[in-house]
Amino acid sequence: MGAETEPANSQTFEQTDWLAFAEPVERIPTDPERDRDLEGAGLCLSGGGYRAMLFHAGAVWRLYETGWLGKLDRVSSVSGGSIAAAILAMNWDALSVHDPMEALLLAHFITPVRRLAAVTLDVGASIAGVLLPGTSGNKLAESYARHLFGEKTLQDIPAKPRFIFNATNVQSGVLWRFSKKYNWDWRVGKIPDPDTELAVAVAASSAFPPVLSPLILRYHHGDFEEGTGRDLQAPPYTTRVVLTDGGVYDNLGLETAWKKHKTILVSDGGGKMEAEPKSSARLVGHTYRVIKVIDNQVRSLRKRQLIASYKNKARDGAYWGIRTDIENYELDEHLPCPEDATLVLANTPTRLRRLEPLRQKRLINWGYAVCDAALRKHVDPSLHCPDGFPYPDANL
Repeated sequence: MGAETEPANSQTFEQTDWLAFAEPVERIPTDPERDRDLEGAGLCLSGGGYRAMLFHAGAVWRLYETGWLGKLDRVSSVSGGSIAAAILAMNWDALSVHDPMEALLLAHFITPVRRLAAVTLDVGASIAGVLLPGTSGNKLAESYARHLFGEKTLQDIPAKPRFIFNATNVQSGVLWRFSKKYNWDWRVGKIPDPDTELAVAVAASSAFPPVLSPLILRYHHGDFEEGTGRDLQAPPYTTRVVLTDGGVYDNLGLETAWKKHKTILVSDGGGKMEAEPKSSARLVGHTYRVIKVIDNQVRSLRKRQLIASYKNKARDGAYWGIRTDIENYELDEHLPCPEDATLVLANTPTRLRRLEPLRQKRLINWGYAVCDAALRKHVDPSLHCPDGFPYPDANL
């Protein structure tokens, strides 16, 4: 989390705005001064494989119904969230977001999401990575193109809302951001108006290690706008870019939305590290487990800082998670979501592996219900509780 900042050696704690220490993102040297001109709304979609993709689809469904989808200025995503975001971006103009019609959402968003969730993508890409190290991410991009995105590029998505697909640059240690306006790593530089294939951007964002990572991009040094990189705008950083899952740096996708908008909506379909009673003592297995512990602590800290920032009014908005107990919203009325059932859904493996139709429907129902509760509690109390789940035959 601290990779995008420089220590303020000339300042004492007392001289520094204490809220900065509670924020869930770090400031970088290219950021403007503290949040004086924040406005508009951003939606952040976390990682979590197909589990997160379907959970977010349910949340998008409720945002669409309530009109909040049409109010968004930015959608920032990582990993599984980037799959859902890219499908949304690719079909945005067909959705009629300011005059919501369920048939349009089903045809142009929910159906493509569910069609992809019926296909296993990670096995082939993983095998490719074993046989030819360094190829798994690019193999995943080929699968996304074949099954969903075709030859669509970042220039085929809308300018507003601004969709940003976040990956992690392994070389620079900071975010690599794919968007219609530019691809950017603040240390390496900007590539304006990129023609990057949408499948490649999503694959880079969802190339979770070790099995689907890395994704390697080749550029010419001259592709980068001169003077836009802080300290690494030179080969090989500008000619061979090595990327991994955006969740390695920021699993909630907060970074690019938090610094721009006053209202931040966060949908979290991320997983939870499970206990391991017989943890390996061998070098590789033990090292991997230790890395997972560190990763779990960083994610937990970021989430706590996010909630604290809502409470101290640094931002408006709401957080909902796949492991949230809906009773915590203390609403008079909400859709029936027993915690034991929702935790079963939350324990769906973080994979790009085929999910059977009933599990798909239930994950969408759960995302829809908890998003509704968070909106009515923290964003718009005038909203009414929906009459039922999108898939009433599935429940949870």
